[in-house]
Amino acid sequence: MGNHNNRDVVPSEGGGWDVVAPGGKRASAHADTQKAAIDRARQIVKKAGGGEVRIHGRDGQIRDSDTIAPGNDPNPPRDKK
Repeated sequence: MGNHNNRDVVPSEGGGWDVVAPGGKRASAHADTQKAAIDRARQIVKKAGGGEVRIHGRDGQIRDSDTIAPGNDPNPPRDKK
């Protein structure tokens, strides 16, 4: 079962960027720039107890993701130094 704290940063139809829950229809937040939307998504996920922030490009494809502590990183680093 997925984490309900996850958020996606996606391009908004009206311009700018939206922060939405996966499968959600309404935006949790809206920003003029992608950087501002990413920062807001990180705040939302951190306050909710951690999870994943997935960052989409203008083409809609996921281009990056970020695990917010204490989230469960699906691809943890193998180096345990």
